[in-house]
Amino acid sequence: MERMTRVDLKNYLESIYNVPVAAVRTRVQHGCNRKRDHRNVRIKKPDYKVAYVQLAHGQTFTFPDLFPEKERSPEAGSLEEDERQRQRSDPRRGGVPDWFGL
Repeated sequence: MERMTRVDLKNYLESIYNVPVAAVRTRVQHGCNRKRDHRNVRIKKPDYKVAYVQLAHGQTFTFPDLFPEKERSPEAGSLEEDERQRQRSDPRRGGVPDWFGL
């Protein structure tokens, strides 16, 4: 359970994200064991480790953009225009929703 120590976490954040770390506090959160199964035996969720990281004074952390938006060609139009066009109802259907029909 306790795989990453405070020093490991500090080195990881400083090397990967280039963020100066002032302090790291950790604790072990005990899993809940109130639930019972069909045999009336207690079921305990596993314990997990929680880390609180304090950055150096004046530093902020922003998560990296893991899913950057793809560049769209100008003739393709914007996403909002595509959505509006898709939601526009067909005047020949007389107010019947698009999902209702054959």
